[in-house]
Amino acid sequence: MRASYHEELESVLEQLHEMSHLVEIAMVEATQALLSADLERAETVISDDAKLDTMHEELEYKCLSLLMLQAPVAGELRTIVSAIRVVFELARMGDLAAHIAKIARLRFPSHAVIGDLEPNFLRMSEVCVKMIRVASASLRDHDATEALQLAAIDAEVDDLRREHFTTVLDDSWTGTTAQAVDVALLGRYYERFADHAVAVARRVIYLVTGSTPEGHEWPNA
Repeated sequence: MRASYHEELESVLEQLHEMSHLVEIAMVEATQALLSADLERAETVISDDAKLDTMHEELEYKCLSLLMLQAPVAGELRTIVSAIRVVFELARMGDLAAHIAKIARLRFPSHAVIGDLEPNFLRMSEVCVKMIRVASASLRDHDATEALQLAAIDAEVDDLRREHFTTVLDDSWTGTTAQAVDVALLGRYYERFADHAVAVARRVIYLVTGSTPEGHEWPNA
């Protein structure tokens, strides 16, 4: 029975890795829809978010069942508790990608992001994708050292976010009020996506070491 139990735990981690891959795809596709005003891509990201929600519910139920039926101890308990938290973070990341796609859909056939800020948002997307990849790999490999990279990577997203305010508040800004609102919302979505990736890393570190890192460099996502 214990062998079967550990197989179920490994299955949970494998499903989390699969879910993180779907989140990565959602972010890539949502950004492409945003920057190219691609309605079909936007609709796909929005509809596919339901699959992530279903995975969230199924994995959470599976983890709670293991808690109730198997009386996990020590590392087993950390694995289940961490998995419950990680699946929540991944689901929220999927929601944020869907929010980005919804703005792309709302502004279609126009572009929600004015040309001057397109490189900024593209870079934000690239950093977010890197973060989910690192978080997923650290979870797969049980690598706390790899997870620790996320706080430093997150700093670039914060810098890019500050550029939005500098651009919108500058006297040379020629965009409309609606475009300024879109920039503010979109920037927040990318920033929160990155924060959730950091939160996944915190859970990986807890899973591996039994403690979580402290300090100002680790946002409380």
